[in-house]
Amino acid sequence: MSKKLRIGIIFGGRSGEHEVSIRSARSVIEAIDKSKYEVIPIAITKEGNWLAPAAAAELLPASAQRLLSKQQLGGSKEDVAIVGDPSRNELIELDSKSNVGRLDVVFPVLHGTYGEDGTLQGLLELAAIPFVGCGTLASSCGMDKVVMKALFKDAGLPICRYTWLLRTDWESDPDGVARRIKREIGLPCFVKPANLGSSVGVSKATDKASLARAIDLAARYDRKIMVEELVNGREIECAVIGNDEPQASLPGEYVIHEESARFLDYTEKYSSTGNVDFVVPARISKGLIARIQKLAVTAFKAIDASGLSRVDFFLKKNGELILNEINTLPGLTDVSGFPKMWEATGVSFPRVIDRLIDLAIERHRERARNETSI
Repeated sequence: MSKKLRIGIIFGGRSGEHEVSIRSARSVIEAIDKSKYEVIPIAITKEGNWLAPAAAAELLPASAQRLLSKQQLGGSKEDVAIVGDPSRNELIELDSKSNVGRLDVVFPVLHGTYGEDGTLQGLLELAAIPFVGCGTLASSCGMDKVVMKALFKDAGLPICRYTWLLRTDWESDPDGVARRIKREIGLPCFVKPANLGSSVGVSKATDKASLARAIDLAARYDRKIMVEELVNGREIECAVIGNDEPQASLPGEYVIHEESARFLDYTEKYSSTGNVDFVVPARISKGLIARIQKLAVTAFKAIDASGLSRVDFFLKKNGELILNEINTLPGLTDVSGFPKMWEATGVSFPRVIDRLIDLAIERHRERARNETSI
């Protein structure tokens, strides 16, 4: 019988999406094939402390805790870390310097800053540990919406009008910034932190006062702020899996039942309000499905993504398709679109996890082919 792979699932993190990350970790732990993998939970607190498996498990819901054996968790609750040393591809206790155990693959489910933005990915690349998802460059480009839009534009993808500013620009000349936004984008518009997800810090501006409030809100989460034109359209998503030859799922659609809803915000995405349904496959023509899948793969390649991503679109009433953004570490919760779209495509969530782990190992081996000395 082959030896089980030890999969380190890192969750939590210093991000506004901390709670969503815990829910994603729960879903992965509940779905992963226990006959193939030994799960090692590793939590990062909101303050940035890395918790040992035994302490990390306590942050998980009871349903996930019951699936983790005492042998997997160990007894120590001393803080741990991964160091950027390829000779030590394991968890290390910070005080005693003893090893908690090897990690064959790391599965990050850290959404948002300090987890999805390339910081963790850079550490794992230094440590030479295979990991699920995009590498350092793609993660950082996918997180920074300003850079992302520039890459999409260069790839000839259809995007909306946008502009951006720094927090210091707003603090030093708010009137000048407001005039520029009205001139370049107009009102109403959407304001969002350039580096975040799950609609955290995003709001709609309809006049000068609400624009100021929207920028103030976004500035709480990031130094770089993006402003986009308002696009009235259906919200369509498409999931992508792969490395050099990515494949796209059937697209899904968020259907908002109350016309008065401002936009699909954090609460609507992750709460059972009854106002939003995720319908997959999206109720669109086969031709449009094929076009969305093609554009999703093109967007994936435009940022040099690998592993997984979710690509979001707007479909306008006139049939025009607008690429909104790519999410390089999409939510994997019980209400998230990514696993639902693959399920509808004929790939169960446990099989998706298998595929993502295989892709992580494949990319790690490909990277290891690179010569690092001359």
